[in-house]
Amino acid sequence: MLTELHIRHFAIVKSLDIEFRRGMTAITGETGAGKSIALDALSLCLGSRAEASLVRPGCDKAEISACFVVADDSPAAEWLKDNELDADGECLLRRVINKDGRSKAWINGSPVPLSMQKALAPLLVNIHGQHEHQLLSKDEHQLQVLDQYARHQSLLLQTRDLYKQWAQVEKNYRQQQQAKADQQAQRQLLEYQVQELNEFALAEGEFEQLEADHKRLSNHRTLKEASLFALNALYEGEHNNANGLVQSAASRLQEAADMDAQLGDIDKLLQQAMVHIEEAALELRHYQDQMTLDGGELEQLEARMTQALKLAKKHQCAPAELYQLHQRLAQELAQLKANDEAGEQLAEQRQQLRQQYRQQAKQLSDSRVRAARQLSEKITQAMQQLNMPHGRFEIMLEHQESAPATAQGTDKVQFQVTANPGQPLQPLSKVASGGELSRISLAIQVMSATQQTVPTMMFDEVDVGVSGPTAAVVGSMLRELGLQCQIICVTHLPQVAAKAHQQLQVAKQTNGQETETQVTALDSDQRVIELARLLGGDKVTDLAKANAKEMLAC
Repeated sequence: MLTELHIRHFAIVKSLDIEFRRGMTAITGETGAGKSIALDALSLCLGSRAEASLVRPGCDKAEISACFVVADDSPAAEWLKDNELDADGECLLRRVINKDGRSKAWINGSPVPLSMQKALAPLLVNIHGQHEHQLLSKDEHQLQVLDQYARHQSLLLQTRDLYKQWAQVEKNYRQQQQAKADQQAQRQLLEYQVQELNEFALAEGEFEQLEADHKRLSNHRTLKEASLFALNALYEGEHNNANGLVQSAASRLQEAADMDAQLGDIDKLLQQAMVHIEEAALELRHYQDQMTLDGGELEQLEARMTQALKLAKKHQCAPAELYQLHQRLAQELAQLKANDEAGEQLAEQRQQLRQQYRQQAKQLSDSRVRAARQLSEKITQAMQQLNMPHGRFEIMLEHQESAPATAQGTDKVQFQVTANPGQPLQPLSKVASGGELSRISLAIQVMSATQQTVPTMMFDEVDVGVSGPTAAVVGSMLRELGLQCQIICVTHLPQVAAKAHQQLQVAKQTNGQETETQVTALDSDQRVIELARLLGGDKVTDLAKANAKEMLAC
């Protein structure tokens, strides 16, 4: 709950230190005194937008800090712990606004982005403004009120998560289907090209081998003659073959080596030369033996080379690149087929998520139906207590299996009311009477708050348009609500203020040069005077004071 609020140089406030207690606190004061100043300042600590005009004239900056006591098992304590901002049961929010409009925020002494204060705010305070009835006329806000009362946050989160998953898979599926349609012609071409290259089945490096074999076979006669000439010249010729000449030279040198040892080394080289000549001759004989010309083989080579050249021309690449082209096209086709399989998986996943989402949305809808029934009865009773004896309130909820999916489910919610006998239920937005609308709005706010777990609730003049005995009922409702959580209520009605456990008075003072707002916690006697003023105006009479005492005693 909120325990302290410190305000410095904010609007017409120079310095304010306000302490709050449990139960219901009423804030009263003259019109224009700034009764809502505390709520406006607190809103800044809760992440609302800051403007340079909020800084007190003549000051460099405005500073607001709010201190809360946080229960260990509360959502706020869990949030602080998760964000490493825990401070042993306390939460201190601080906001500084410079005169240029820029601002800074802190939580428990740690500087934080404004978004973190906004995220924490709903776990600490729920503020109901005097224009709440304008929001209540909107379908999305009506749904939010019902969900808050139902307290089925887990169902909402599960529905939202399934919706996000389904929406993402749906997006991926549509993109895949569009890509598939766009790639259909490409796939058909790839299938034809890969099939054609599969049938040709050119192996890696095969075309280079084809060229080499073709060159060899087409030059068979030249190769045979050259190798035969070399064989005869080296070894098998009848006259002057290389082997015979080297052998003769070696014999002569062997005889001469006895006379000069230097010739022995040359003789060794000639012996080695004869060995190499014999080896070369053996290889040439083997080459001659295998040189058989097969006309059919040459024709096959020429046919395969011709087909390779045609395919290369068709695909605008070098013949030697056909193998790599074949592999690349086959890979592209395989990827398209894999995309089709992925699309089938997406289709299956899409259907599963759709079913899961619809089932989850139905569970959420069932929970809303139960909550709507309970809340409708409570608000009807509250309306009748607020001087609408024939008032009736009903939350109409429509659930359709085929309704467009949203993160909040597939329900349509509409608040319907009737204030007078014989009149049918009609949407809240069509209520004509401002006074009736104010009382209905107040009944909705108070009754929907009974299920909320937020420790502090603030009502900013939500009792506008209410008076007389009805105002006393409003005060009783808020006081009873104050037994469940801390209630801070800005009001101009003495009947409401009298029901509070404590009362703060807001007053505006001026010395002719500057204006300043002050907030005073009233004791019993001061409350009598303030209530008497609210009852009778600026002139406080004995009768007004007597009435005030009687109101406080009730």
